[in-house]
Amino acid sequence: MQSKWWGRRPGRQGSVAVAAAAGTFVLGLLTALIGHGTGAVASTAHPGWEQSVRGGAHAEKRGGEERRTTAGHREKPAKPPVTSRALTHRTAHGGKALALTLDDGPHPEWTPKVLDLLKSEHVKATFCLIGPNAERYPDLVKRIVAEGHRLCDHSVSHDTAMDHKPVPYQKSQILDAKKMIDKASGGARVHYYRAPGGAFTPDSRRIAASHGMRPLGWTADPGDWQLPGTDAIVRRAQQQVEPGSVLLLHDGGGNRSESYAALTQLIPWLKQQGYAFGFPES
Repeated sequence: MQSKWWGRRPGRQGSVAVAAAAGTFVLGLLTALIGHGTGAVASTAHPGWEQSVRGGAHAEKRGGEERRTTAGHREKPAKPPVTSRALTHRTAHGGKALALTLDDGPHPEWTPKVLDLLKSEHVKATFCLIGPNAERYPDLVKRIVAEGHRLCDHSVSHDTAMDHKPVPYQKSQILDAKKMIDKASGGARVHYYRAPGGAFTPDSRRIAASHGMRPLGWTADPGDWQLPGTDAIVRRAQQQVEPGSVLLLHDGGGNRSESYAALTQLIPWLKQQGYAFGFPES
C-alpha cells in the first residue's frame, strides 16, 4: 500500500511568488492524488534481501562534486536526463511487448546464471540492484551493462516501510544506493528507481526523477519471492502477463533456484506467444 508524503518547497518573496507557490501547491496536490494507487500490483511484503550486506560501507561521495580535469580545469558533472516523476508500469513501446525486471541482486550465484540464460535467449532485462550488493559485486554490475541490460536503483536497505519514513531518510536510501551503483558500473546510466515493495511517495518519485531515474512499478508479480515452487511461478506469470506488462521476478535476496527454473520455461513460452522483450518507459 502506497502512502503519499508531501514535500516542502522553498519560499519566495513577494506577492507574485506567493501566487506561484499556491499554483505549484495545487498542481502538486493534483499530481499526488492522481498518482495515488497507481503502481505495482503489490504484494504485502517482499523477502528480505541478503542480510549479510546490511551495514555495507557507502561509496564515497561524488555525485554533485565537480571533477578536475588533467588540464587543471574544473568540469561540472553532466546534468541528469530529463525524466518524468510519474510512476511507470508499462513497456516503452506498444505492441505485444514485455519488460522483464529482476530485483534484489546482484547475487554471486544466481545473477550469472540469469545473465547466461538471457544471453542465450537474446533477451534484454532491467536489473533492480540493492546498493550494497552492487558495491560488493561490481564485476557483475559491469557485466549487466556490457551485455545490454539496464540498471535500476532498488535502495540501500530494501526497507518496505520507506513510505512511512522522513524525506531525508528516503533521499539517503535512494541516492546512496545510486552512488554505489554508479561506482560499481563505472558510471553507466541508472534508468529507473524501484521502491522496495512498491513503497513510493511523491517525494521519493521527485528525488529519483531529479537524478534521471524514472520511478518503476510492475503489473505482473508471480510471487517468486514466496518460494511457491517453479510450476506455480510459471502458471501465475502466464496468467498475469499481457501486452505492455512489466514482469517482476528476482535474481537476488536468497535462493533463486525456483525463479531461475521458471525463467527457463517462461522465456520460450512468451516467445511462442509472440511476445518481444524490451524495456519499461524511461
